[in-house]
Amino acid sequence: MKIVLASNNPGKLAELQAMLAPLDVQLVRQSELGVSEADEPFRTFVENALAKARHAAQLSGLPALADDAGLCVRAFGGLPGVDTAFYATQHGYAKGDDNNVKALLEQMAGIADRRAALVSTLVAVRCASDPEPLIACGRVEGEITREPLGDNGFGFDPVMFLPVFGKTFAQLSPEVKNANSHRGQAVRQMMQLMRQRWLEPEIHQP
Repeated sequence: MKIVLASNNPGKLAELQAMLAPLDVQLVRQSELGVSEADEPFRTFVENALAKARHAAQLSGLPALADDAGLCVRAFGGLPGVDTAFYATQHGYAKGDDNNVKALLEQMAGIADRRAALVSTLVAVRCASDPEPLIACGRVEGEITREPLGDNGFGFDPVMFLPVFGKTFAQLSPEVKNANSHRGQAVRQMMQLMRQRWLEPEIHQP
């Protein structure tokens, strides 16, 4: 099955393709199909993911998968949340992962409560008008470090410290990260939903 990924993030594509491999689905980035990025006007992950999935399905004619993920910092009342990708621009920097990390560490310089959560919400639709979208959520709690640690991953992985491992996400191997990350949790739920709703053979009455 070919599914359009409503994202142009190469790191996200690589992670999702690897984790969805058991389903034998092919993810295609929306940019490869000439699909523009959707507006994300909502204040919740699930609403934005649904909007992105419907937009990609509408313009591509394919089933679509969208991920809306972000960092929710306890000391900031859950922010940046849905604005995570643009966090750097809110603090005078150009958009980008490295600047997001830089801005976050600057804003948290004098804050003792470092608790935060990475959240991922996946939404899949069979078509733009699908009345029954598949929705899966994952959440991992940790603490924001004082400086970046590790070279793997992307986004806030270098500053998201996981007490259970004693490491940041960026210090973990891709296999360990995918098995324990917020996106990994959401993908496993999504795979189960796809198997049940989209891929299971038809039930025939006796």
